Amino acid sequence: MTPVADDGDSAPVLPEPARDAAPAVRASDAERDEVAAILAEALAQGRLTSAELAERIDAAYSAKTRADLVPLTADLPDDLRAPGAPALAAVEHQALDATFSKVIRNGRWVAGRHTSATARFGALIVNLSEAVLPGREITLDVNTFCGKAIITVPENARIIDEGGALFGKRAVTSGRTQAGEDGPLIRITGKSRFGKIVVRRHGTDDHYGWLEPLGR
Repeated sequence: MTPVADDGDSAPVLPEPARDAAPAVRASDAERDEVAAILAEALAQGRLTSAELAERIDAAYSAKTRADLVPLTADLPDDLRAPGAPALAAVEHQALDATFSKVIRNGRWVAGRHTSATARFGALIVNLSEAVLPGREITLDVNTFCGKAIITVPENARIIDEGGALFGKRAVTSGRTQAGEDGPLIRITGKSRFGKIVVRRHGTDDHYGWLEPLGR
């Protein structure tokens, strides 16, 4: 039988579709915390600088999959990842204290998940707009006694105010502004006693106006 010539109208032969790769496994908050703990211990041992710690913790809490977390500790010793390794103390709890003094925390730094900020006869200026915030929610326990605390939060932060005042001033920016759903949740607790507490969003006008003397 004479073979039939191919006239070019026949359907092309397509390769079989490649099998889908295994889907990436999403990272959990506990796994992000574990990586942050390893990084904090590496800082304590002098293996990372504070700038490297801030950069890597920022990446850890932004990671969506387990694969995103792996490179962050790949160059650190295995014993840091062993069960029972030191817990994440510096990132979990932090204390800022201004007693008869003025303390400023600004720029790129790692804030604690639970941070106590106290001003006694002093001024505490804390800027969280460029800080690395561990997790989706942090708590600031702000207390003043004959002092003042000025807290600047990221522009997209969601704010819950659970504090109070006793013979003092308290001004906490509203949580109903243009804060996005993806912004960090910042819970403000504590009390102003014979002092002043101001919590404002980054970019708000009258920044320096809040640095006025307490009596004004």
